[in-house]
Amino acid sequence: MPPDLRTAPAAEDRRAGGRTRARARAARRRGLLVHGTRVLLLAAVLGAWELLARTEVIDPFNFSMPSRIWDQIAQWAAHGTAQGSLGEQIGYTLYEALLGWVIGVTCGVVLGITLGRVPFLAEVLGPYLKVLNALPRIVLAPIFLIWFGLGPASKVASAVVLVFFPVFFNAFQGAREVDRNLVANARILGASNRRVTLQVVVPSATSWIFTSLHVSFGFALIGAIVGEYIGATKGLGLLVATSQGTFNAAGVYAAMVILAVVALLAEGLLTFAEKRLFRWKPAAPGGER
Repeated sequence: MPPDLRTAPAAEDRRAGGRTRARARAARRRGLLVHGTRVLLLAAVLGAWELLARTEVIDPFNFSMPSRIWDQIAQWAAHGTAQGSLGEQIGYTLYEALLGWVIGVTCGVVLGITLGRVPFLAEVLGPYLKVLNALPRIVLAPIFLIWFGLGPASKVASAVVLVFFPVFFNAFQGAREVDRNLVANARILGASNRRVTLQVVVPSATSWIFTSLHVSFGFALIGAIVGEYIGATKGLGLLVATSQGTFNAAGVYAAMVILAVVALLAEGLLTFAEKRLFRWKPAAPGGER
Protein backbone atom coordinates (compact mmCIF):
# COMPACT_ATOMS: atom_id res chain seq x y z
CA MET A 1 0.00 0.00 0.00
CA PRO A 2 1.43 3.43 -0.92
CA PRO A 3 2.62 5.50 2.10
CA ASP A 4 0.15 8.32 1.46
CA LEU A 5 -2.77 5.86 1.60
CA ARG A 6 -1.50 4.36 4.88
CA THR A 7 -1.09 7.74 6.57
CA ALA A 8 -4.43 9.20 5.38
CA PRO A 9 -6.60 7.52 8.08
CA ALA A 10 -4.17 8.56 10.82
CA ALA A 11 -4.17 12.14 9.60
CA GLU A 12 -7.96 12.16 9.47
CA ASP A 13 -8.10 10.80 13.04
CA ARG A 14 -5.75 13.56 14.22
CA ARG A 15 -7.88 16.22 12.53
CA ALA A 16 -11.07 14.77 14.09
CA GLY A 17 -9.41 14.68 17.51
CA GLY A 18 -8.27 18.27 17.05
CA ARG A 19 -11.81 19.38 16.20
CA THR A 20 -13.19 17.54 19.25
CA ARG A 21 -10.66 19.20 21.56
CA ALA A 22 -11.39 22.59 20.02
CA ARG A 23 -15.13 22.14 20.59
CA ALA A 24 -14.47 21.07 24.19
CA ARG A 25 -12.31 24.17 24.79
CA ALA A 26 -14.96 26.40 23.23
CA ALA A 27 -17.66 24.82 25.41
CA ARG A 28 -15.54 25.38 28.54
CA ARG A 29 -14.90 29.00 27.60
CA ARG A 30 -18.59 29.54 26.97
CA GLY A 31 -19.49 27.94 30.29
CA LEU A 32 -17.02 30.16 32.14
CA LEU A 33 -18.38 33.22 30.33
CA VAL A 34 -21.99 32.32 31.19
CA HIS A 35 -21.23 31.64 34.86
CA GLY A 36 -19.05 34.74 35.16
CA THR A 37 -21.78 36.91 33.64
CA ARG A 38 -24.35 35.44 36.04
CA VAL A 39 -22.15 36.25 39.04
CA LEU A 40 -21.49 39.79 37.80
CA LEU A 41 -25.21 40.38 37.17
CA LEU A 42 -26.10 39.18 40.68
CA ALA A 43 -23.34 41.30 42.22
CA ALA A 44 -24.53 44.35 40.28
CA VAL A 45 -28.15 43.92 41.40
CA LEU A 46 -27.19 43.36 45.05
CA GLY A 47 -24.72 46.25 44.98
CA ALA A 48 -27.28 48.62 43.48
CA TRP A 49 -29.88 47.50 46.04
CA GLU A 50 -27.46 48.07 48.92
CA LEU A 51 -26.43 51.48 47.60
CA LEU A 52 -29.98 52.67 46.99
CA ALA A 53 -31.04 51.57 50.47
CA ARG A 54 -28.05 53.14 52.24
CA THR A 55 -28.55 56.45 50.43
CA GLU A 56 -32.30 56.17 51.21
CA VAL A 57 -33.32 56.43 47.58
CA ILE A 58 -35.52 53.49 48.52
CA ASP A 59 -36.89 53.08 52.03
CA PRO A 60 -34.56 50.67 53.91
CA PHE A 61 -37.33 49.90 56.41
CA ASN A 62 -39.66 48.52 53.72
CA PHE A 63 -37.11 47.23 51.20
CA SER A 64 -34.34 46.28 53.65
CA MET A 65 -30.88 45.71 52.10
CA PRO A 66 -28.65 42.71 51.28
CA SER A 67 -26.35 43.27 54.29
CA ARG A 68 -29.30 43.15 56.71
CA ILE A 69 -30.70 40.07 55.00
CA TRP A 70 -27.33 38.34 55.37
CA ASP A 71 -27.16 39.38 59.03
CA GLN A 72 -30.64 37.93 59.58
CA ILE A 73 -29.67 34.59 58.02
CA ALA A 74 -26.47 34.51 60.10
CA GLN A 75 -28.43 35.28 63.27
CA TRP A 76 -30.95 32.51 62.57
CA ALA A 77 -28.15 30.07 61.78
CA ALA A 78 -26.18 30.94 64.93
CA HIS A 79 -28.95 31.49 67.48
CA GLY A 80 -32.01 29.85 65.94
CA THR A 81 -35.49 31.29 65.53
CA ALA A 82 -38.38 31.72 67.94
CA GLN A 83 -39.75 28.36 66.70
CA GLY A 84 -36.45 26.47 66.96
CA SER A 85 -33.23 26.08 65.00
CA LEU A 86 -33.05 27.24 61.39
CA GLY A 87 -32.20 23.72 60.24
CA GLU A 88 -35.35 22.44 61.91
CA GLN A 89 -37.50 24.99 60.05
CA ILE A 90 -35.89 24.11 56.72
CA GLY A 91 -36.25 20.39 57.39
CA TYR A 92 -39.90 20.77 58.37
CA THR A 93 -40.78 22.65 55.18
CA LEU A 94 -38.68 20.33 53.05
CA TYR A 95 -40.37 17.27 54.56
CA GLU A 96 -43.83 18.65 53.77
CA ALA A 97 -42.83 19.67 50.25
CA LEU A 98 -41.08 16.37 49.46
CA LEU A 99 -43.92 14.23 50.79
CA GLY A 100 -46.52 16.27 48.90
CA TRP A 101 -44.33 16.14 45.78
CA VAL A 102 -43.92 12.37 45.92
CA ILE A 103 -47.65 11.78 46.46
CA GLY A 104 -48.64 14.30 43.77
CA VAL A 105 -46.15 12.91 41.25
CA THR A 106 -47.18 9.31 41.92
CA CYS A 107 -50.89 10.05 41.59
CA GLY A 108 -50.34 12.26 38.55
CA VAL A 109 -48.22 9.69 36.71
CA VAL A 110 -50.48 6.74 37.49
CA LEU A 111 -53.71 8.54 36.59
CA GLY A 112 -52.16 10.25 33.56
CA ILE A 113 -50.83 7.00 32.10
CA THR A 114 -54.09 5.21 32.90
CA LEU A 115 -56.30 7.80 31.21
CA GLY A 116 -53.86 8.03 28.32
CA ARG A 117 -54.22 4.28 27.78
CA VAL A 118 -57.98 4.01 28.43
CA PRO A 119 -59.89 6.50 26.24
CA PHE A 120 -63.22 5.68 27.89
CA LEU A 121 -61.95 6.79 31.31
CA ALA A 122 -60.43 9.90 29.75
CA GLU A 123 -63.78 10.85 28.24
CA VAL A 124 -65.62 10.27 31.53
CA LEU A 125 -63.17 11.96 33.91
CA GLY A 126 -61.77 14.59 31.52
CA PRO A 127 -64.37 17.33 32.18
CA TYR A 128 -64.09 16.93 35.96
CA LEU A 129 -60.30 17.16 35.86
CA LYS A 130 -60.47 20.26 33.68
CA VAL A 131 -62.88 21.93 36.12
CA LEU A 132 -60.65 21.07 39.09
CA ASN A 133 -57.60 22.35 37.21
CA ALA A 134 -59.38 25.64 36.52
CA LEU A 135 -59.93 26.25 40.24
CA PRO A 136 -57.43 28.53 42.01
CA ARG A 137 -56.02 25.62 44.01
CA ILE A 138 -54.03 27.80 46.37
CA VAL A 139 -57.29 28.91 48.02
CA LEU A 140 -57.81 25.31 49.14
CA ALA A 141 -55.08 25.79 51.76
CA PRO A 142 -57.47 27.30 54.37
CA ILE A 143 -59.89 24.41 53.79
CA PHE A 144 -57.09 21.88 54.32
CA LEU A 145 -56.12 23.76 57.48
CA ILE A 146 -59.67 23.32 58.80
CA TRP A 147 -59.74 19.65 57.81
CA PHE A 148 -56.26 18.55 58.92
CA GLY A 149 -55.21 21.15 61.52
CA LEU A 150 -51.93 22.98 62.01
CA GLY A 151 -49.76 19.89 61.51
CA PRO A 152 -47.91 18.87 58.35
CA ALA A 153 -50.92 17.05 56.82
CA SER A 154 -52.58 20.29 55.69
CA LYS A 155 -49.35 21.50 54.04
CA VAL A 156 -48.79 18.16 52.35
CA ALA A 157 -52.33 18.30 50.96
CA SER A 158 -51.71 21.81 49.59
CA ALA A 159 -48.51 20.59 47.93
CA VAL A 160 -50.26 17.54 46.45
CA VAL A 161 -53.00 19.51 44.69
CA LEU A 162 -50.44 21.92 43.21
CA VAL A 163 -48.13 19.14 42.02
CA PHE A 164 -50.72 16.71 40.70
CA PHE A 165 -52.10 18.58 37.70
CA PRO A 166 -48.91 19.54 35.81
CA VAL A 167 -47.59 16.00 36.27
CA PHE A 168 -50.93 14.45 35.29
CA PHE A 169 -51.33 16.43 32.06
CA ASN A 170 -47.73 15.75 31.00
CA ALA A 171 -48.03 12.03 31.75
CA PHE A 172 -51.38 11.92 29.93
CA GLN A 173 -49.96 13.68 26.89
CA GLY A 174 -46.86 11.49 26.95
CA ALA A 175 -49.01 8.36 26.96
CA ARG A 176 -51.07 9.70 24.06
CA GLU A 177 -47.99 10.65 22.03
CA VAL A 178 -46.39 7.18 22.09
CA ASP A 179 -45.37 5.95 18.63
CA ARG A 180 -48.24 3.73 17.50
CA ASN A 181 -45.82 1.58 15.49
CA LEU A 182 -44.00 0.63 18.71
CA VAL A 183 -47.27 -0.37 20.33
CA ALA A 184 -48.36 -2.33 17.24
CA ASN A 185 -45.00 -4.16 17.03
CA ALA A 186 -45.18 -5.05 20.73
CA ARG A 187 -48.67 -6.49 20.24
CA ILE A 188 -47.51 -8.47 17.20
CA LEU A 189 -44.81 -10.00 19.40
CA GLY A 190 -47.50 -11.08 21.86
CA ALA A 191 -47.15 -8.42 24.56
CA SER A 192 -50.14 -8.01 26.87
CA ASN A 193 -51.67 -4.63 27.70
CA ARG A 194 -49.75 -4.57 30.98
CA ARG A 195 -46.42 -5.25 29.28
CA VAL A 196 -47.13 -2.68 26.58
CA THR A 197 -47.88 -0.08 29.24
CA LEU A 198 -44.85 -0.87 31.40
CA GLN A 199 -42.29 -1.54 28.67
CA VAL A 200 -43.40 0.78 25.86
CA VAL A 201 -45.72 3.53 27.08
CA VAL A 202 -44.06 4.41 30.38
CA PRO A 203 -40.49 4.64 28.98
CA SER A 204 -41.76 6.73 26.05
CA ALA A 205 -43.59 9.11 28.39
CA THR A 206 -40.64 9.47 30.79
CA SER A 207 -39.22 12.57 29.09
CA TRP A 208 -42.64 14.24 29.30
CA ILE A 209 -42.89 13.33 32.98
CA PHE A 210 -39.42 14.64 33.80
CA THR A 211 -40.28 17.94 32.16
CA SER A 212 -43.11 18.38 34.66
CA LEU A 213 -40.94 17.35 37.63
CA HIS A 214 -38.76 20.46 37.29
CA VAL A 215 -41.78 22.72 37.65
CA SER A 216 -43.75 20.61 40.11
CA PHE A 217 -41.20 20.66 42.94
CA GLY A 218 -41.40 24.44 42.97
CA PHE A 219 -45.18 24.07 43.23
CA ALA A 220 -44.70 21.67 46.16
CA LEU A 221 -42.62 24.28 47.98
CA ILE A 222 -45.27 26.91 47.27
CA GLY A 223 -47.99 24.66 48.68
CA ALA A 224 -46.00 23.96 51.84
CA ILE A 225 -45.06 27.62 52.35
CA VAL A 226 -48.59 28.94 51.78
CA GLY A 227 -49.99 26.35 54.21
CA GLU A 228 -47.41 27.34 56.83
CA TYR A 229 -48.07 31.02 56.23
CA ILE A 230 -51.77 30.56 56.94
CA GLY A 231 -51.24 28.47 60.06
CA ALA A 232 -48.41 26.29 61.38
CA THR A 233 -46.21 25.58 64.36
CA LYS A 234 -42.93 25.35 62.41
CA GLY A 235 -41.49 25.97 58.96
CA LEU A 236 -40.13 28.67 56.68
CA GLY A 237 -43.64 29.90 55.87
CA LEU A 238 -44.15 30.59 59.57
CA LEU A 239 -40.87 32.54 59.58
CA VAL A 240 -42.25 34.68 56.74
CA ALA A 241 -45.52 35.25 58.59
CA THR A 242 -43.74 36.07 61.86
CA SER A 243 -41.33 38.46 60.16
CA GLN A 244 -44.20 40.17 58.37
CA GLY A 245 -46.12 40.50 61.64
CA THR A 246 -43.17 42.24 63.28
CA PHE A 247 -42.45 44.43 60.20
CA ASN A 248 -39.09 42.69 59.76
CA ALA A 249 -38.52 43.05 56.03
CA ALA A 250 -35.05 41.50 56.31
CA GLY A 251 -36.60 38.39 57.83
CA VAL A 252 -39.09 38.05 54.98
CA TYR A 253 -36.34 38.38 52.37
CA ALA A 254 -34.05 36.04 54.35
CA ALA A 255 -36.69 33.29 54.31
CA MET A 256 -37.17 33.85 50.58
CA VAL A 257 -33.42 33.53 49.98
CA ILE A 258 -33.32 30.25 51.91
CA LEU A 259 -36.27 28.97 49.88
CA ALA A 260 -34.55 29.95 46.64
CA VAL A 261 -31.41 28.04 47.65
CA VAL A 262 -33.47 24.94 48.53
CA ALA A 263 -35.33 25.15 45.20
CA LEU A 264 -32.08 25.55 43.25
CA LEU A 265 -30.51 22.54 44.98
CA ALA A 266 -33.60 20.46 44.20
CA GLU A 267 -33.52 21.62 40.57
CA GLY A 268 -29.84 20.65 40.37
CA LEU A 269 -30.55 17.16 41.70
CA LEU A 270 -33.42 16.68 39.23
CA THR A 271 -31.27 17.87 36.33
CA PHE A 272 -28.47 15.50 37.38
CA ALA A 273 -30.91 12.57 37.60
CA GLU A 274 -32.41 13.46 34.22
CA LYS A 275 -28.99 13.61 32.54
CA ARG A 276 -28.05 10.25 34.04
CA LEU A 277 -31.33 8.70 32.92
CA PHE A 278 -31.29 10.21 29.42
CA ARG A 279 -27.59 9.91 28.60
CA TRP A 280 -28.57 8.46 25.23
CA LYS A 281 -30.31 11.69 24.16
CA PRO A 282 -28.16 14.14 22.16
CA ALA A 283 -27.76 17.56 23.73
CA ALA A 284 -29.60 20.43 22.09
CA PRO A 285 -27.22 22.29 19.75
CA GLY A 286 -25.85 25.34 21.52
CA GLY A 287 -28.27 24.73 24.38
CA GLU A 288 -27.72 24.29 28.01
CA ARG A 289 -30.23 22.95 30.46
